[in-house]
Amino acid sequence: MNHHDDQSETDGEFAEPKSKSQLKREADAVQDLGQTLVEMPATRFKAIMAKLELPDNLREALSACRGMRARGGRRRQLQYIGKLMRGIDTTPIAQALAALEHKDRAGAAALHRIEKWRERLIEEGDRALTELLNDHPSTDRQQLRQLVTKARKERDAGLSPAAARALFKILREMIKNENDGEQS
Repeated sequence: MNHHDDQSETDGEFAEPKSKSQLKREADAVQDLGQTLVEMPATRFKAIMAKLELPDNLREALSACRGMRARGGRRRQLQYIGKLMRGIDTTPIAQALAALEHKDRAGAAALHRIEKWRERLIEEGDRALTELLNDHPSTDRQQLRQLVTKARKERDAGLSPAAARALFKILREMIKNENDGEQS
């Protein structure tokens, strides 16, 4: 093995150049990342921008694009954002967006879990209540039982589900406390 071959393995200088197609895919991916930032809700955008260390010109381009309504101008601005992003490491941006998506999924899963418990409590009554209280012994049994009974009566009478909403709030607090305990 000669010195030239050894160098190509370590430096990467002699690696195959990227094809036009590969460069286009990478450019599109970076532009899509920029578009995701531009289209997210304002509160999330501000939160992500506070976390990320981005060049000022990219920050300004992202903010400007959020205010654009003209399709042609917006498209050109997104292309400009893509060009700016190709010059930086976009890994932190992708990681921040992935973390947000994970948080959203976890929140949705928790809401589904709460809904499922509420439905079980209303349908099954004491059996489901006993199971829930085995997992959460510090919860007020009497208050839960009363809310379950009221929620069942409201459902059967076709009334507004005030007790079911109160039950949901208690369950949400229980599950929040449970999740906070796991993170400690």
